[in-house]
Amino acid sequence: MKDIREIFERIKETQRKQKDIKSAYRDALEASSQYKEIADKLSVLKEKKKSIENQIKADFSSEFGQLDNLKEDLMNDKQMLSDIALTTLMKGKPIELKDEYGNDYEPIFSVKFQKI
Repeated sequence: MKDIREIFERIKETQRKQKDIKSAYRDALEASSQYKEIADKLSVLKEKKKSIENQIKADFSSEFGQLDNLKEDLMNDKQMLSDIALTTLMKGKPIELKDEYGNDYEPIFSVKFQKI
C-alpha cells in the first residue's frame, strides 16, 4: 500500500495543475471580445430572470417557508439515520434497509480530510 503522505502530495499537485489550466482558460475567455459581449447580454437576461423569479417567489412566500422547514427536517433526519447506522454497525449488527419497492440499501461511509 502506498504511503498516505505520497498520495496526499499527488492529489495536491494534480489540484495545482487543474487550477493552472482553468486559470489559463479564463484568461483566454477574458481576452475574447465576442465572449465579453455575449457575457454582458447574458448578465442583463439573468437580471430580468431574477426579477421575474422574485415576483413569483413573493406570491409563494408561505410555501417557501414550508419548504425551508422541510429542508431542515430532511437534513436532521439524514443525520439521525447516519448516526443510527454507525451505532448499529459499531455494535456488530448488520444494517438492512429496504424501501417501499423492495430495493435494498447499504450504508456507504467515507473519510474526508479538512485543513485545520
